Amino acid sequence: MDADDKTKPLARMIPVLSGLAAGLSLQAGAALAQSAAPGAVIVLDEIEIRADTTARRFEATPGAVTLIDRSEPVGEAAPTLADTLSEVPGVVVQEFFGGNDQPRIQIRGAGLQQNPAERGLLILQDGMPVNRADGSYVVGLAAPGQAESIEVFRGAAANRIGANVLGGAINFASPSGVTAPGLRLSFGGGSFGRGEVAGSYGIDGERADVLLRFEHAQKDGYRDHNGSRRSGIGGNVTLQTGEAVTRLFFSHTDLEFDVAGPLTWDAVRNDPESNHAGPVIVGGAPVGPGPNVPRDRPRRDTRQTLAGARTTLERGADIYDFGLSLSRTDDSFAFPISSGFRDTEGSDATLTARYSRMGEGELPLFETGLTWSFGKADRDYFHNLGGARGPAFGRNRLTADTLSIFAGGNLPLGGFTLSPSIAFNHASRESEDRWGAATRPTVGYSPMNPGMRLPDGAVPAVSTSYDRSYSGFTPALALSWTPAEGQFAWISLARGFEPPTHDDLLGTVGGTPNSGPGRPNPADPAAPAAMFATPDLEAQTSTTLELGWRGTWQRLSWDATLYHARLKNELLSLRDVTGATLASVNAGRTRHSGAELGLSGELTETLAARLAWTWQDFRFDDDPLRGDNRIAGAPRNVISLVLDWRPVERLVLTGKLHWVPGRTPVDNMNTVFNDSYALLDLGAEYALTPNAAVHVQVTNLTDERYAASTLVVDQAMAGQAAFIPGEGRAFYLGTRLRF
Repeated sequence: MDADDKTKPLARMIPVLSGLAAGLSLQAGAALAQSAAPGAVIVLDEIEIRADTTARRFEATPGAVTLIDRSEPVGEAAPTLADTLSEVPGVVVQEFFGGNDQPRIQIRGAGLQQNPAERGLLILQDGMPVNRADGSYVVGLAAPGQAESIEVFRGAAANRIGANVLGGAINFASPSGVTAPGLRLSFGGGSFGRGEVAGSYGIDGERADVLLRFEHAQKDGYRDHNGSRRSGIGGNVTLQTGEAVTRLFFSHTDLEFDVAGPLTWDAVRNDPESNHAGPVIVGGAPVGPGPNVPRDRPRRDTRQTLAGARTTLERGADIYDFGLSLSRTDDSFAFPISSGFRDTEGSDATLTARYSRMGEGELPLFETGLTWSFGKADRDYFHNLGGARGPAFGRNRLTADTLSIFAGGNLPLGGFTLSPSIAFNHASRESEDRWGAATRPTVGYSPMNPGMRLPDGAVPAVSTSYDRSYSGFTPALALSWTPAEGQFAWISLARGFEPPTHDDLLGTVGGTPNSGPGRPNPADPAAPAAMFATPDLEAQTSTTLELGWRGTWQRLSWDATLYHARLKNELLSLRDVTGATLASVNAGRTRHSGAELGLSGELTETLAARLAWTWQDFRFDDDPLRGDNRIAGAPRNVISLVLDWRPVERLVLTGKLHWVPGRTPVDNMNTVFNDSYALLDLGAEYALTPNAAVHVQVTNLTDERYAASTLVVDQAMAGQAAFIPGEGRAFYLGTRLRF
């Protein structure tokens, strides 16, 4: 199959699916759903009703959900994911690349073991997936500052939108020309070379509206080799033709960032702006294992173009929603020499179809839906020689498709509501090894002199082709009721099903901080060794019991969830003491337990407080090697406390405490731990006029030296470079204008 073959299936689909969307736009009712809430619609001339309806549907959902309203943005011009999600209980956002907006996001431990996390969540834009067809995603492509609202579905609450994973889904819903008319601009800058600009222009027409938007953010970074840049443009057109409203949307994101890498704990405390330069030989033994960042210059460059259409038909109590999206992703990840360059270029298509029959309540009496994603990609592997591409050592054609069919209802039973549902899930993952040579080259540097190249070697080429398929049902049952006016409680039991991604099924192995894959001993280029691992993995399954209660009383609001999940075949992406990748594995049995609490209230007429507390306890379950150890990388407690004081109408002063008490295991053997830390941020926003505001902020006021996150390894050792330092004290000044 030649290189053009990968686009032919998508090319054949485009006229068929575009015709379907066009036909629906002539027949649908005058509403559009970009929200992922059950039965959600947008009525063009009743925007305030749409917002209230979406919020009420979230409040009545028997599951852990959070709606973040950003229709009146505050703060930075290009806020980070940590800024926008840190106050959502159950969502843990950790710096992973030294202050750049490429964090590790995990909900209930999903995808926690990956470095960086690329699995375990469904990321959506306007209800259509940003994930590749195999479920993987690049978290830095998300631009929360461009969203009008952010919808967080934790756990089984996301089943109805095709996310049957343990973590759930996050939907970034865009504004339109109706909700954001005119010209809006924002600028900002601050410490460590931070600069950003964002803007949008909306046109509110009688039968159509248009929104164009852009964002650019860049930063030199807190550490050496820590620069980043993200540019994005996008927009949407909402058309009303006859009884129909159809939204067409597109976005293009260009992302690049340096990977400053982990440090030893001693370096975090004494020189957190530095880079680790690899192990040193003391008395013939390596000390301080870890990557050689100054030599290898790890980084990532990703470009993604996403285009789609969604049409909603609302006819009385019946709501029909159809969506189509096409994406093109070009991703180059320069890992340290132990893994080399991984270049992936491919296309994906997603088709969704949903039907809801509304009853007297806020949720559908019955709903059903289908989500199908298909994609192909070419993946090339090159050795990393001083930050440049060296000899190629692998080439694969990767194919994936993922299908989810969902049906469920919300049945009134006296003062209760019974919500049964079931989903069928099928996924296929295929790799075609297109490496034609009998051997694969290996490279290495001298451990005694890491700048000196050793003679190249070669290992026999073992096929990396595979053809795997996974199928499973995910039933769920919830019972909800209203114990008092303004309160809502539920209990649910749900299954989860998560097939592995290509990154789980195909990985480089056998490298060291001074040699590429297939060369575990840099000084011995002739020794045969494995260069790739293609483990025959099972799908990860889970059974989760969840209890929740949310409501309001006088000036207090709360949202509390307890859950306990039993997992089988949890997908673990392991690394050795040097940080080099090992083959992904299925754990035997594991258990994930947690509590998610959000509190907000007005303490006085001018003082308001918000608290988000996440408690999580993830463990192996009588594992032959690891016993009942904690699963590495998950802090047990994450606490966020925010105080807003408005001494005068135009001024808001904000103080924020981010506290991670207790130690977090770095490795699954629980031998090395990350220390607790607490950060204090202060900010102020002043409205110069109704259409202009100034924002100032200082983060990490006390200039705390701490590790925001760590590598996740199976067996760590003292002195290992496994800690990712958090950013030091930083200042920011920005402004927002509306015309």
